[in-house]
Amino acid sequence: MSKALSKSQVAAELAEKNGLSKKQAVEILESIAQMAYRNAKNTFTLPGIGKLVLVNRKARIGRNPATGEQIQIPAKRVVKFRVAKAAKDAILK
Repeated sequence: MSKALSKSQVAAELAEKNGLSKKQAVEILESIAQMAYRNAKNTFTLPGIGKLVLVNRKARIGRNPATGEQIQIPAKRVVKFRVAKAAKDAILK
């Protein structure tokens, strides 16, 4: 299995394919990330890739793996990423 692309590698490829400087490509990546952070409360969609959604997780009973003792896990909000159907089809073909 190959390694994941780093931010600089992604920026370099974006710059090359779109005739931008690497600095401009990095700024675009950072602005997309900031936009995603700000708008995740309302669901942030990156067309063709997926969306960030906030999900309320219910309280539940878990188990301490070391002792086997039952513990109460409180309810909380979590961020989930739902992969778009187009991305699944393109990746898993």
